[in-house]
Amino acid sequence: MYRFLLSRQWVILTLVALLLIPTMIRLGIWQMDRYDLRTARNQLVSDALAAEPVPVERLTSPGHTVTTDERYRSVTATGRFDTEREVVVRRRVNADETVGFHVLTPLVLTDGKVLLVNRGWIPADASQTAFPEIPAPPRGEVNVTGRLMPDETTEASGIKNLEGLPDRQVMLINSEQEARRLDARVLGGYIAQTAPEPKGDTPQLVGRPGDENAALNYAYALQWWLFAAGVPIGWIILARREARERAAAAVPEEKETAPAPA
Repeated sequence: MYRFLLSRQWVILTLVALLLIPTMIRLGIWQMDRYDLRTARNQLVSDALAAEPVPVERLTSPGHTVTTDERYRSVTATGRFDTEREVVVRRRVNADETVGFHVLTPLVLTDGKVLLVNRGWIPADASQTAFPEIPAPPRGEVNVTGRLMPDETTEASGIKNLEGLPDRQVMLINSEQEARRLDARVLGGYIAQTAPEPKGDTPQLVGRPGDENAALNYAYALQWWLFAAGVPIGWIILARREARERAAAAVPEEKETAPAPA
């Protein structure tokens, strides 16, 4: 009854099914690994944002690479903004996905070291080449709070073209590059300012990071595993259907016998 399973068509179909099952199971495991990774990262970010602010020099120093555990930690610093040597970071968007600049202002600390402060987003003019008008920060000594961030690199961002930019514009926030430009001892990484809040509408402070959608990876994992379970079920349904059709076709049709003449 099931000898048709040895046909070329069914052998190929069976081999494809046998390949699909472990492939879908592996894809489900991969999505679950992504879920675990994103959940762990979300927890790190949540813990960092909830931690009490600490002095910035407790976590970073000149030449230091900000670690994953230090990222988003709330830090404080005291110093004076050096607006004469501030720059803007190109191609940055706000919450409305409008392209503009981030304002990067050196904060000269009381011990002479420099902390890079991302003071927030400002809109760009039509040309995006002229140095924009930037609202001034508070004068004199100021206490600043912000989220500690690692240096931006070409490897992580994919941005390669860093030369030939308009005056006082950069593509990446990188403490090593800024240390060379400023000829100063610059703390590793930078901070995204959270306080004091600017007067007026701009700069717009950079929003807090959102959670990665780990639940989506969990749903994808379940989906792949359901697909894997559905393959043998579908194979059985198709095989039984073809067996029934072949059995029905093999039954000879009953011939009607005409009555004998009287």
